[in-house]
Amino acid sequence: MTETTADHPDVYPPSAEFAAAANADGALYERAAADREGFWAEQAGRLHWAEPWTRVLDWDDAPFAKWFVGGKLNVAYNCVDRHVLDGHGEQVAIHWEGEPGDSRDITYADLLAEVSRAANYLTELGLTAGDRVAIYMPMVPEAIVSMLACARLGLTHSVVFAGFSPGALRQRVDDAAARLVITTDGQWRRGKAAPLKEAVDEALAEGDSTVEHVLVVRRTGIETPWTQGRDLWWDETVAHASPEHEAQAFDAEHPLFILYTSGTTGKPKGILHTS
Repeated sequence: MTETTADHPDVYPPSAEFAAAANADGALYERAAADREGFWAEQAGRLHWAEPWTRVLDWDDAPFAKWFVGGKLNVAYNCVDRHVLDGHGEQVAIHWEGEPGDSRDITYADLLAEVSRAANYLTELGLTAGDRVAIYMPMVPEAIVSMLACARLGLTHSVVFAGFSPGALRQRVDDAAARLVITTDGQWRRGKAAPLKEAVDEALAEGDSTVEHVLVVRRTGIETPWTQGRDLWWDETVAHASPEHEAQAFDAEHPLFILYTSGTTGKPKGILHTS
């Protein structure tokens, strides 16, 4: 039991650890303000770079900023590979619990193998750096694997909330000119399986679409409508790909993902984030 303050009985006093962290954050802000480029060069130095940058910040063409000019790296390599190489392969990277009570512990070594399989299969589909991928999934490990596989290949991904309507999905697919949609057969909602792949089919039904394939993860096992030649099961494709893949380095300003506004006040606007 922790005592509360007399003036505010429902507010707990900050712990010593919290206070120390706050002070440390304050010091960091002061350092960043005093020497912005030096500070961020120090932080970037904690990452793995295939090629070092020649200039920390290029803001000559304001308001467009370019960071770590000339540097090359791979985001997925920094998130996964380097930890395995540093001896942390057996450490849990993701502890996941699903709504029905299922769970998975995924180590860094497991994650590297899964991301490599996905990257190899996306390459087999003909996707190359600069192509776009829409990820329309609930909170399952394959969603993270998909994002990391895209980053590994230099594909620009767009995560679309699995609660959005088919129309909202189509808007984002069209705007990004996505060649691939990754989704699940369904998702769990309050103990019941709700379809999700059907929403993708509805989104792509009207007019021409840039989407060439729909990659589907079996999540709920519900009956799923299928378009031959376009739709692919994850467990029949990605799961059988090689777990070995060499990450390619990309420019520091290479497009990483597109994050869209909600669209509640008009057409969704995509904000491009770089590596």
